[in-house]
Amino acid sequence: MKIALQYVSDNTGKKKSVQIPFTAWKKLIGKLKQYEQALQIKSDIKEAFDEVSELKKSTGKKQKLADFLHEL
Repeated sequence: MKIALQYVSDNTGKKKSVQIPFTAWKKLIGKLKQYEQALQIKSDIKEAFDEVSELKKSTGKKQKLADFLHEL
């Protein structure tokens, strides 16, 4: 996505901020939300696999899937 940027500078010419069109901003925010959701899903899946790995290592009593689903 190509965005027309405008820079805001102070009296010395140092860039202080950037302006982008509002429609581009809305698209960027939408993409950011998608990336955040994907990252959250990836994190949740990793956590689930880590839990499964720990359960496989444990020697205690394990809950059956049918019992777990019944509790939901």
